[in-house]
Amino acid sequence: MRTRRYADALLWLALATPAVAADAIGLNEPRAPWQYAAGLAALAAAAAVWRRRPTVAFLLAAATGEAMAASLFTVSYGMALAVFAFLLGRHGARARPALLAFAAVAATGTAKIAVRDVDPVVEWLVLMGTLLFGAVFPWLAGRYWRQSRALTVAALARADQLEREQLIVADRARLRERARIAQDMHDSLGHELSLIAVRAGALQLAADLPEHHRAAASDLRAAAAEATDRLREIIGVLREEGDESAPLGPPGETVAQLVARAAESGLAVRYETADGTGEDTTEPGPAERLAYRVVQEALTNAAKYAPGAPVTVRADRTGTRTAITVTNEPPPRRSSPPPGGGSGLADLRARVTALGGTLHAGAHGAGGFRVTARIPVVPEPRPAPPAHTGAVLAYARRRTVLAFGAAAAIGALLIAGTFGWYAYTKTHSVLPPDDFAALRVGDPQADVAAVLPDRSVADPPVDRAPTPPPRGADCRYYRASGQLFTSSAHFRLCFDDGRLVDKTVIPNAGPQREEHGERKEWLR
Repeated sequence: MRTRRYADALLWLALATPAVAADAIGLNEPRAPWQYAAGLAALAAAAAVWRRRPTVAFLLAAATGEAMAASLFTVSYGMALAVFAFLLGRHGARARPALLAFAAVAATGTAKIAVRDVDPVVEWLVLMGTLLFGAVFPWLAGRYWRQSRALTVAALARADQLEREQLIVADRARLRERARIAQDMHDSLGHELSLIAVRAGALQLAADLPEHHRAAASDLRAAAAEATDRLREIIGVLREEGDESAPLGPPGETVAQLVARAAESGLAVRYETADGTGEDTTEPGPAERLAYRVVQEALTNAAKYAPGAPVTVRADRTGTRTAITVTNEPPPRRSSPPPGGGSGLADLRARVTALGGTLHAGAHGAGGFRVTARIPVVPEPRPAPPAHTGAVLAYARRRTVLAFGAAAAIGALLIAGTFGWYAYTKTHSVLPPDDFAALRVGDPQADVAAVLPDRSVADPPVDRAPTPPPRGADCRYYRASGQLFTSSAHFRLCFDDGRLVDKTVIPNAGPQREEHGERKEWLR
């Protein structure tokens, strides 16, 4: 808290220095002491409240400037106006209060210009230019700084969040990989164990097999079935409940090769295709991999639950879908099914449905079983092209630069026009001192008009005139010098009844010692 007070005091000191210096070197019109003290007090109040009420601080700084000059352009308080406008953008949470404050300053200055006896065009242009460059642009700079800091903080928070999410995703990926391995073991090893059981069953039924070998083959078949059940139990532990495993590719073989390998193991299975060739010519893809899993699971179930039954695998492929039908006839003799129940078909149904297809499994004919899957052909997913983040950011920066550039160009044209008009009016209202000295009170107005410039001063410093103008006279004012942005002496010429009745020199706002002798010479 104490540090903030020291910082506010230093801010007031920095902003009060231009006000004191401008009055000391004569850049401002003479002011009453109370006006001088009121300006410094307003700056002190603004420096004290800008943290809590930045809009109020800006209005205080603008009020001191407009109290001194309706156009808001002052050497004393120009820096204070820009600083508090920047702080308003830096600490103001919303833009609406700042915009209302700018509108209030513009309306107040316009009203003050309208009631003064000055050239309204020049004064209003200077007001708008000062408000644009001395208030709006600093406010935009502060607001940009504030938003940049907020975006930086948000980006850091987002990076932390993404890091946490990445850890969660990594854990999830490990769990899914575990489920994938489990499903692979279930599909592949379970299938191989089923084929072992089929071969053992075929060996058990051989007529020339001795009885003790027949018993061993029976034990081997029972052991293979038990191993399959134990494998299913392990799979249930490894798999996450409700998790859908990732799609797996077949182990380097097609559906036709899978069926051929099952037939070589003793399973009575044949493979049919729509074209009658019995060969797979379709390019591998998601549909073919899923079809492979369907056939693998159906052959495994046929070997387990209908040993010895003939099995038919039929594949119908088109350009848009793949249809797989696996049908097993009733087994030659009834046998008790292996204990336990798996989730292979349920998992396959979920995979097929996720790909947009259908899978049906159920009884067929008198004691048979059929699995039918219709799988749409979808293209391999391609990785999305990397986003050109740099190009997007460059485009955003370019648009921002163009927007600020357009605003700056408009402001520059406004200021150039303002100062061009200012220079024109000031330089075309200059009465050379020699011509003024040559004029004599009582000269005809027509003779005096011959030496006068095109324009007269629209905002003469009547408050600095040493004497009031003659009552009822038509007075005009002219500059004694064409120098710009400096306080210059003025000449007052008053006419009445067609003749020059008064000629007065109005001194400039600075020290007048050097000009005292010149003024006497002009008045001769």
